[in-house]
Amino acid sequence: MSDLYVAAGGGGDPVGTLVAARALTGERAGPGHPPLIATYAWERPEVDPTSGPLGERDFDGLVYAGREAGDGPEAGFAAFTPATRARPPAGSTMPALAGDLPARLLLLDPARGLASLARQIAAMAAAAGGRIRIVDIGGDILTHGDEPGLCSPFGDALTLAACHLTGIPTTVHVAGPGLDGEIGEELLLERLATGVPLVPDRAATAAAARALAWHPSEASALWAAAVHGVRGTVRTVNHVIPLTEVSPRLYPLPLHEAIGHNPVARALLDEHPATLEAAAGVSQRLTGIPGLESERARTPRQEPPAGGTALLDRDLTLKTLREAADGAGHITLRHAARTLGLTWTDIPALRALLAVDTPLLRVS
Repeated sequence: MSDLYVAAGGGGDPVGTLVAARALTGERAGPGHPPLIATYAWERPEVDPTSGPLGERDFDGLVYAGREAGDGPEAGFAAFTPATRARPPAGSTMPALAGDLPARLLLLDPARGLASLARQIAAMAAAAGGRIRIVDIGGDILTHGDEPGLCSPFGDALTLAACHLTGIPTTVHVAGPGLDGEIGEELLLERLATGVPLVPDRAATAAAARALAWHPSEASALWAAAVHGVRGTVRTVNHVIPLTEVSPRLYPLPLHEAIGHNPVARALLDEHPATLEAAAGVSQRLTGIPGLESERARTPRQEPPAGGTALLDRDLTLKTLREAADGAGHITLRHAARTLGLTWTDIPALRALLAVDTPLLRVS
């Protein structure tokens, strides 16, 4: 018997969710006990140029559980393998994560609305045999909907509402308060006041090391770096984020408390939208943020500079990145690649050039 871990927002959240799972299971974690991690295939625009989360119809090579021949798509759930492929023009890091994370990655497909998503999660939790643990890196799952830095409230709210509908005991875990740049650390600590935090050890982050070496996630990389003792400011694509003594912490709170903070989750439970588009409309009505386009609206595509930047001169590359850091002590590898006119797939080459073996690049 194990618990089902739900990466609340997709993207790089499965990486941080694995770290959380290792921290929460302690000595029970290991090669013989890979956690089940459910996640949206909802990626940054440089990974997936299409809008919204990908579903079963967007992949080849998924494997299925709890579904027999002739069963409809409502039965069971789908899982990723390293051989899974997104159908162009869509893109996804999930197949590669399925190979590099010691976990079984399960696909959350919200295309058929809230009730369908809840049935998927219930089937996954039954396969795991335990309770549900939602993991959110950064803490925007506790949004009140009006924070000035809020960017992507919809996916987290949909997760909360769907898990509530399962009726299965559920705990929400917030990792690295404020590290996603959407709600400040101080405000989140007020909303997490009832929880006693856990701080993962380095062994927990080591389980995600292969994925952190190439994945463009920033929030999960910031959390892993904080666990390793990094402090000070970090330049990300959209923010300068401080790493403090609070940053390594993993806070628990009951599901009902998280929903009590989140007006979009409450509205979704009241209205039970039957499609993804209808659910996104609920979120936009309450927050003013388009549920399926917010990341793309906020982070426009960055074209490479004229002539590009060759990864040949280490000193020149470091000089360029120090200037791009805007005085911060560290820079994320995602922002470093964008600054140099590279893509996220060039992160391993960039790390090799700069001899970086940590989740962040130190520039001062």
